[in-house]
Amino acid sequence: MNEAQQPQVERLQALVTQHQLSLSLVTELVTVKLNQKNREQLCVESTQPILLLDDKNKLSWLSNGLSVTPEWDKLQRRVVSAGRKTELLLQAAKTTADSQVIDATAGFGHDSLILASTGAQVTMLEQQPIMALLLLAEQHRMSAQPNWQKLMARLQIINTDALSYFDNHYLADFQGNLAMTKAVDVVYLDPMFPNDSYQDSKTGKGAKVGKLMQALHHLASPPTAAQELQLLQSAQAVVSAIDTHKQQGRVIVKRPKDAPLFAQQVPDESWHNEAVRFDGYFLSV
Repeated sequence: MNEAQQPQVERLQALVTQHQLSLSLVTELVTVKLNQKNREQLCVESTQPILLLDDKNKLSWLSNGLSVTPEWDKLQRRVVSAGRKTELLLQAAKTTADSQVIDATAGFGHDSLILASTGAQVTMLEQQPIMALLLLAEQHRMSAQPNWQKLMARLQIINTDALSYFDNHYLADFQGNLAMTKAVDVVYLDPMFPNDSYQDSKTGKGAKVGKLMQALHHLASPPTAAQELQLLQSAQAVVSAIDTHKQQGRVIVKRPKDAPLFAQQVPDESWHNEAVRFDGYFLSV
């Protein structure tokens, strides 16, 4: 950061306070050029996570020498052209402008943008405070661009884990009055996967995991079998508990194409290409 970026630093501090993120920001002016060697050295010397704010007010996280950031602007062409013919996720989720969606594992938020491109309202849940701040800062940055404002307004970012959110907002009141609670049409799950799940089951080979996924692997571990089942069952309960105005609620789970079934549960339908698979679990009412 530099002195001209002080208002942006204050904005980051305000986001931390407003969203009650368990982060304490300590700012420092960096005057040297942060080449790869310097970035790696910073990571070695620091005992705390490092966030970088560049001269374009883009916030990034320095993870093992790799600078990672949501960079939603780079998805503009994909977001504009997103449709069921081009996006497997939209084929699976079948979202419309009336849909209420929970992206329960938001990560860098790319899939949330695709879901919201249909006009859907998307609640983005992110358990890691540092990732939540990256998302909130990116939403704020992109909201300053007129052609992104409507899309940004359809995104709500919450720093919490999915199971706690499901329980606090839906399942705890399952026996109570849910008439005033927003119906959820789709719950989207994109959990962490073991590194070897990206391998082709026939050749044993797989694509190298990108730097964004490498960074996430440093923050979160893949769920255990028991956690997978709990997450899937809770998501199913959410879309079935209050989905009274729709014919069908959906839980969509993203997997590498040849990865095992999530929670060992057979989906109602699947969509896949050479790299990824979306498994759909449908709840009829």
